[in-house]
Amino acid sequence: MFPVKEADLHATESYPGTQAVARAIALLKAFSDAQPEWTLNELAHATGLNKTTAFRLLSALEAEHLVMRNPLSGAYRLGMELIALGGVAMRSNPLRTVSRPTLVTLAEQSGEAATLEVLLAGRVLVLDEVAGDNPMGMTQDVGSRLPVHATATGKVLLAFSPEEQVAKLLMAPLQPLTEQTVVDPEQLRRDLARIRQEGIAITVGELEPGFVAVAAPVMDRERQAVAAVSVGGPSLRLTAERLPQLAAMVQMAARQISRQLGYWPG
Repeated sequence: MFPVKEADLHATESYPGTQAVARAIALLKAFSDAQPEWTLNELAHATGLNKTTAFRLLSALEAEHLVMRNPLSGAYRLGMELIALGGVAMRSNPLRTVSRPTLVTLAEQSGEAATLEVLLAGRVLVLDEVAGDNPMGMTQDVGSRLPVHATATGKVLLAFSPEEQVAKLLMAPLQPLTEQTVVDPEQLRRDLARIRQEGIAITVGELEPGFVAVAAPVMDRERQAVAAVSVGGPSLRLTAERLPQLAAMVQMAARQISRQLGYWPG
């Protein structure tokens, strides 16, 4: 669950009518893979709203099919209209559109799942994914939000981020997801310095036991890292002997996308 900050709910109060919009958005953002269903009381508590306000907003969202009710429990879930809106958002996203052909080629050449991921609100968001040809592939669903410090994509994006963004992440204790997750801030800083120098990030068992991922940054014309491309799969296939070849494929894919965004090394 992602807690909603009180400041976020009131940041737009100076503009007439926007407080209700901000609060409705906070209700929608409370839903996650970890908790896809909430009761009214739970949602009100999680967003800091009183029960009457939460019910009024949820009723409006339900009328537009943005949330729906479980007919047995009465609890709320995200509605079908959000699936339609999400599809439109993905199809119209210029970064996803530009990257898609290269991502397909990367998945075909590597045989592994290839993803395009971006930083969003301190997490890594899976913007697009193309499955590999291996039936035992390990994938991350489009729209999933993953911890920055435990993913190859997150680390490579952090490595090319401003120092203040890295410092902000390291202010809070880093949570271990496996025994291999790097949670020591100084060790993570050393990892980021190496990634910045090599232009590639590799994680082994940090997000999930046995899951290996290789990622490289996508740069725009302003020489800013706007996304990361990766391939990932089980350690039985992504062996130490195979990683250099996969790293070269991922870097090539990232460079191809970067050039389409106007980036040129110099």
